[in-house]
Amino acid sequence: MDDEYAKLIRRVNQPRVVIDNNACEDATVIQVDSVNKHGILLEVVQVLTDMNLTIRKAYIASDGGWFMDVFNVVDNDGNKIRDKEIIDYIQRRIETSAGFVPSRRGSVGVMPSEEHTSIELAGTDRPGLLSEVCAVLADLRCNVVNAEIWTHNTRAAAVVHVTDDSTGCAITDPKRLLMIKDLLCNVLKGNDDLKTAKTMLSAPGVMHRERRLHQIMFADRDYERVEKTGVRAVEERSSRPQVNLLNIEKDYTVITMRAKDWPKLLFDIICTLTDMQYVVFHGMVNTTRMDANQEFYIRHVDGLPISSEAECVRVIQCLEAAIERRASEGLELELCTEDRLGLLSDITRIFQENSLCIKRALISTKGGRSALQVKHNRSSLAPKPPHQETTMSYLFGNLFKARTFQNFKLIRSYS
Repeated sequence: MDDEYAKLIRRVNQPRVVIDNNACEDATVIQVDSVNKHGILLEVVQVLTDMNLTIRKAYIASDGGWFMDVFNVVDNDGNKIRDKEIIDYIQRRIETSAGFVPSRRGSVGVMPSEEHTSIELAGTDRPGLLSEVCAVLADLRCNVVNAEIWTHNTRAAAVVHVTDDSTGCAITDPKRLLMIKDLLCNVLKGNDDLKTAKTMLSAPGVMHRERRLHQIMFADRDYERVEKTGVRAVEERSSRPQVNLLNIEKDYTVITMRAKDWPKLLFDIICTLTDMQYVVFHGMVNTTRMDANQEFYIRHVDGLPISSEAECVRVIQCLEAAIERRASEGLELELCTEDRLGLLSDITRIFQENSLCIKRALISTKGGRSALQVKHNRSSLAPKPPHQETTMSYLFGNLFKARTFQNFKLIRSYS
């Protein structure tokens, strides 16, 4: 009865979104009013980040049964949102998302759909891992439609959408799906224990890809650091985001954070807090040219603030990991070429042969062309000579073009 009553309240009080270009001199102001429910803040932030909007400031209030947020946003060029069609689309998306929170999936594996087969992977990161995964998929005649791969703290996670190369549709044969799972699991585990690799059947459901990657890495406990020693350990500690927790009169736990401002930073933080079953009651976000300062008043979904030192440490570790998964340093390379079966296997093998470790990758195929964006570090820890960065684009261009990529185009290469 309580659940039905809550649904009735939401239907009567539909979310209201107001988008104003006059309230702020240098940003578009988006105000969202809605009946409060767990996960609504994440859904709104997810819409804004999916639209490639940068959140410069945010004010969050959700005490009681009502939710009200104000966001100051700009586009990729740092300008206000002027296009009326885009404004209307943002408004519709937020109103729809704020009225519905999809269920979360909690497993890792292979899930068929009408258009493609979704493969979720988790395991220990190592040089050449992505190349080996792509080689297995190519041998099994699986065409990669799109994929996203993250690595952090010796762990790796991926969400890959594939189709059958012969039909262009999802792979539905149970025996073939089982073969894909078994072979990928063997690749992921390498010489490690079986527990370090996961490829199990997933329950049906729809999940935002980046949120799912956060969940996979969180479940794989990538927040548990492998401590290092020496100069590199000191450098890593100094570059970590600053996260502090404080309880206020047993009502709220206050989280204050300072980190480099990265795209989707707020999404990464709210995603982690939501999936850890914490509710943000009040919050403030303010970004400068380089840094982002954030403050949140939170409680657990049971209404209590953080109550132990162990829980406090775990929250700090998980928030640091959520930020670091996306904020890796290194060279970024974007390339585009004609798509074909085995293309990714060939490209990723070049990285492996040249001792380059891929830290993150975003892969998409559209209109017969394949695009790959990778962020990588060299396997060697030795610093690069000062002149190397200026010649990196030239070297990569020649490297790939020399390997039978006739229509290859290096779009950009930079640190």
